[in-house]
Amino acid sequence: MYPHVLRPGTIGTLPLANRVVMGAMHLNLEALDDGGAALAAFYAERARGGAGLLVTGGSAVSETGAGGPGYSLVNDPAHGDALARVAAAVHREGGRIALQLFHAGRYALLDDRTPLAPSAVHSRFSGTTPRAMTPSELASTAADFASGARRARELGFDAVELMGSEGYLLNQFLAPLTNRRTDAWGGDAERRRRFPLEVLDAVRDAVGADFPVLYRTSGADLVEGGTPPEEAEAFCVALAEHGADAVDVGVGWHESRVPTVQAVVPPGAWARYAESVRKALHAAGHGRVPVIASNRVNRLEQAEELARGGLDFVSMARPFLADPQIVAKSRAGRTELVVPCLGCNEACIDRSFGTERVSCLVNPRAGHELDFPERVSAAPRRFAVVGAGPAGLEAARALAALGHRVEVFEAAAEAGGQFTLARRVPGKEDFGTAIRTWEAELARLGVRLHLRRRIGLGDVPLLRGFDGAVLATGVTPRLPTLPGWAQARLLTYAEAFAAPEELGERVLVLGGGGIAVDLAHWLVSPQRPRTAEEFLTEHGLADGPRPEPASRSVTVARRGKRIGAGMGPSTRWAVVGELRSRGVELLTGVTYHEVTPDGVLLTDAEGTRRLVPADTVVTALGQERERSPLPALRAAGVPYEVVGGAADAAGLTAVRATAEALRAAHRLAAAEPVPSG
Repeated sequence: MYPHVLRPGTIGTLPLANRVVMGAMHLNLEALDDGGAALAAFYAERARGGAGLLVTGGSAVSETGAGGPGYSLVNDPAHGDALARVAAAVHREGGRIALQLFHAGRYALLDDRTPLAPSAVHSRFSGTTPRAMTPSELASTAADFASGARRARELGFDAVELMGSEGYLLNQFLAPLTNRRTDAWGGDAERRRRFPLEVLDAVRDAVGADFPVLYRTSGADLVEGGTPPEEAEAFCVALAEHGADAVDVGVGWHESRVPTVQAVVPPGAWARYAESVRKALHAAGHGRVPVIASNRVNRLEQAEELARGGLDFVSMARPFLADPQIVAKSRAGRTELVVPCLGCNEACIDRSFGTERVSCLVNPRAGHELDFPERVSAAPRRFAVVGAGPAGLEAARALAALGHRVEVFEAAAEAGGQFTLARRVPGKEDFGTAIRTWEAELARLGVRLHLRRRIGLGDVPLLRGFDGAVLATGVTPRLPTLPGWAQARLLTYAEAFAAPEELGERVLVLGGGGIAVDLAHWLVSPQRPRTAEEFLTEHGLADGPRPEPASRSVTVARRGKRIGAGMGPSTRWAVVGELRSRGVELLTGVTYHEVTPDGVLLTDAEGTRRLVPADTVVTALGQERERSPLPALRAAGVPYEVVGGAADAAGLTAVRATAEALRAAHRLAAAEPVPSG
């Protein structure tokens, strides 16, 4: 099915089973005090799933280069055994793995030390101003990279990748914005690329010609003052001349105001930069150096299209969080079972900048493989799951994967819960795919799904026939108590998503959390997926069609001071920016007074009492627990767990809901059976 991307390939002297690379992701497993057990289990499962090459999250070449306290230190002997364990675990599964060598530069998150960088240019990401590196520090840093590469080879890794993208140290030297030196390492394009090339030379000398060295570079920095396109391409040619065995092309800095990995970015939008690098290498006579395309490729079908178009390898990072078996399932023709990466960033990228373990909304086992082994029970039991939203679907999947017989009862006409609303939002179409994937997996595991089946006290005899249950009925919209709301044309967010024809031309959304933002985004966007060309044009990166004007006037008003509070930090700014660009009026710090037939009377942040006109008012003022089946579970006397919104609606996220569901399923399965009678 995938003759191009699944054909064998070679990077340097390293033969690979296919052209799919699992890109580097920092996991916050790297510095756990467990001897590398969790990290090894994570990578072993991805190797078992068929990735051609795995690239680890960055291993810092020095303490001053670490991105935070959770990074491994390749040159620290205390980290050696754990890293060696990772390489050995991957090899036992028949996989190949490269260690990424990393220096954060001005992005380093250090407690009591000043980060090092080409020049003393303040970083909005780290909130610090670094110190310009001295010539001796440049030499010692290049030596750190070299010793790190030598150490990686000794520890059993198959290759190394030098991290020179996403605004980290080596990337900083190339950009006029961050390299303001006037000495031998700055001042013009040739001197700006001197230090990264010195690092590559040092690494190549340290490991020899027969050990593959990949270089991850930036195809587009997407910041003002970043590396000019012609210099970026010339640098890639220089990488080939200095012995790089592959060029891995990334995009964007953490300070960029152009989204790069969020759901609002159409899949494959950044492939053009890898294609440009490939053309530059071929034109310079280095066509045998493979180019790796990366960023926002979340299906093997997309990877196949890129490989068919001439790109040598395709890097997919977060899709391997969502589904370690993405290659194996796709190769077997079971694409309906491939769990899609949603691009939500909540459990992965957002956590990677802190200390919490990286995981995945649709695969909460990710990063916890040792905590939740899926060993089939020798004594299968019967479990009921009440509710078929994300939490219920995950609980049912986890119980069935452990070999138990499971039945799911859902009051609605379809499974998915609030995912059925989210799938309508621009960029969130894969929330619908996730529902279908869960359903397909449950069918494969033999789970019975009962739709339009509400559980109540009359079902106590039914529930007594199970050995345990999970209550995952989710939430219902909280109704407002404002004067006039019952007489006005007011809808809940669920009603608005379900019946857009009921909405007028002027819509006022009360509440400014994630659901309100999603609803507003949906109301002002074309009701079709955005193309890559349209996205790039909107951000000034291509000449293409202008976005369609919004068909409605939308206002979002909330009492708090921040629109999108509670959303993941790497997503919020991108989506709120989309709302502003489409003319949505955002009001914060308001006091609601009354809903009228003409709109809502409120006092705004400036203290002005005014009417915000609206044909339709939609309330997204929070949620309440839906627990109506709970009395039946209690009366049945079976062990049960309550998860997700049914447990606590405050601060509810889908990440929390699915993680709770996984834990609940394993607790129920591990508990001693309750004797009947």
